Amino acid sequence: MNAFIQLHTITDLFKFFRLRQPVRHPLVAVVDFSEVRDLVNEETKLSADFYSLLFKNYNRNNLKYGRKIVDFQDGCLMSMGPNQVIEMDNDIDVSANMVGWGLFFHPDLIRATSLNDKLKDYTFFSYEMSESLHLSEKEHQILHDLVLKIEAELQENIDVHSQAIIVSNIELLLNYCTRFYGRQFITRKSSNNSVVVQIEKILSEYFKGNNINEQGLPTVKHLADQVYLSPSYLSDLLKKETGKNAQEHIHYHLIEEAKSLLLSTDRSVSEIAYSLGFEYPQYFNKLFKQKIGKTPVEYRSLN
Repeated sequence: MNAFIQLHTITDLFKFFRLRQPVRHPLVAVVDFSEVRDLVNEETKLSADFYSLLFKNYNRNNLKYGRKIVDFQDGCLMSMGPNQVIEMDNDIDVSANMVGWGLFFHPDLIRATSLNDKLKDYTFFSYEMSESLHLSEKEHQILHDLVLKIEAELQENIDVHSQAIIVSNIELLLNYCTRFYGRQFITRKSSNNSVVVQIEKILSEYFKGNNINEQGLPTVKHLADQVYLSPSYLSDLLKKETGKNAQEHIHYHLIEEAKSLLLSTDRSVSEIAYSLGFEYPQYFNKLFKQKIGKTPVEYRSLN
């Protein structure tokens, strides 16, 4: 039976990794994974109350997210938001195979800073583990230099400037991650195009069939599940490739179907709204006008 461990604090993290050095800051830490010993002795599900950025290399697989094995190779960065769950197995010699670093920071560290409001823009924290960032040597060096600056600041005595310096370096690191993910989307353009084609086909068939009557409007999660991606990763991929995120793709197909029904049937706007999965017709009217610039009634009368 799997053990489940919830790490609430940085102190909990140090105890889990069995690190000998003291906790230097209660809300942020840099860990050198070569210092970690005897990480797990049984299959363990792990979650934390803080954000984690992990640059790791294993000689073999040992992490799972959901039903997926995560294969960490040289230059792979994994990002985890609070309360994500990963599964670690015990079929590994940690001391011989674990290399890399981890940056961990609690939400309380940034709660009163401008980074707190920006954090929702770093969507990679909600990617699945198999959607990790593959870094070039140059890219990794950029991130590693920032991590070393944070670590150096943690070695100093905490003063009134400490938090601002640490948080600004974390924000810069996250901005670089956003840039590098943008590069990754570009370099994987051929596979991304395949996903775009699949999404268009899924939505087209969804609206042509009886899926709406049976299941309601399609969700971003439904689309993501169909192509084995996380909702956030799928939305970012589609935005890069087409200029529209996943929800906007759903709305496009929805409005196209609505226009067809308005012009090819005598059904009332309310009936059409219900048939398209809207519980309240006014929500349909609002969305239609937002996308087309006219209400459904105006669109029908002008065409």
